[in-house]
Amino acid sequence: MFKVAVCALLVLASTAINVQSSIWTSKDQKAFAQIHQSGWGKFILNFAELHLSTGGILSELNSEIEKLVDEMEEELAGVHHEFNRRTDVHNREVARLEQEIQDKERELFNAHDFYDNVLIPQGERFAAQLEQLQENIVQNRRTLEQATVQRANDHETFEAQVVEHNDAIAAIDECLQLLSTLEAPSLAQVKKVQKNLAKIQNSLKKHNQFQIFVKVLLEITVDSNFADQGALRDIVVAFNNLRVELVDSLNQITADEADQVAEFNAQVIQLNQEHAEFQRAVVVKNAEIEANTTKQEQTLELIDELDADLATLNGQLQAENDDYAFATDVYNATVAEYNKEINAANQALELLNQPRFQDYVKSQLKGA
Repeated sequence: MFKVAVCALLVLASTAINVQSSIWTSKDQKAFAQIHQSGWGKFILNFAELHLSTGGILSELNSEIEKLVDEMEEELAGVHHEFNRRTDVHNREVARLEQEIQDKERELFNAHDFYDNVLIPQGERFAAQLEQLQENIVQNRRTLEQATVQRANDHETFEAQVVEHNDAIAAIDECLQLLSTLEAPSLAQVKKVQKNLAKIQNSLKKHNQFQIFVKVLLEITVDSNFADQGALRDIVVAFNNLRVELVDSLNQITADEADQVAEFNAQVIQLNQEHAEFQRAVVVKNAEIEANTTKQEQTLELIDELDADLATLNGQLQAENDDYAFATDVYNATVAEYNKEINAANQALELLNQPRFQDYVKSQLKGA
């Protein structure tokens, strides 16, 4: 239809109606001006003039023009239909994209929340726990080293005390042996007993509990000439009492040493067990830290992917909106143009059915 119309317009280009003719009213001239702004309106008037001037019947012309208007209205309905279909597609696409964007934003929020509020605090907690375990290991080894050094020092002290006790007991035994032979002791023998007492005193100078015995014995031996058998017996009793105290003391420090050795051994076992537990805990904690680090990396990669997906979806939504906006502009312009042409065609149809138009055509034919 459009090709026919174009050809007709070319043919009719030289047959424009003289709107300045005296038969036209000012209202008619205004209508002519509006109709001539439309290609179809101008075509219809020119076509009507040509049709009537060649003997055509007005009713046939009306029928053809009405068909032309019907075709344009049908085409306009098709434009409406296509645009409505495009609108339905647009609405579905926008709804789909907006839902996907909402879902993606929720996933992104959850990923950020999981990273910021779960993985990061968990990683910091694991790091602090690992640091504490390492400090525990250092403290454990330090305690073991200190206990080992202390045990060595205590054992050295014990051995020195054993030597001191044994020396004192040997000196007492020598004094008792000497005293057992004294009936009328010589000055040399008395001096020897006193010398042994001095030796005993020197051996036990670190043990205050024995000093009183040694002091008494020294006083007795200084004041006694050992001629008095009663005094001699008192001295022997005193020596025997001191020897019993020394033996008891030696037995006690030996028992204490055994207890300390047992306590030390138990402490070593406990410290080594704790050390092994700390080391196992370090292995577990390192595995947890590695898993946390891996999860952090995976979550950051997921966040990047979600960001990219979200950008793509927003781009698709923007592209769809832009495309639909362009389609809407085209649709509005097309509808406006169709309405303009249809209105112009109806105006032209109304005008050419006026008697003045037919009189104008007749006047033109007479003038020719």
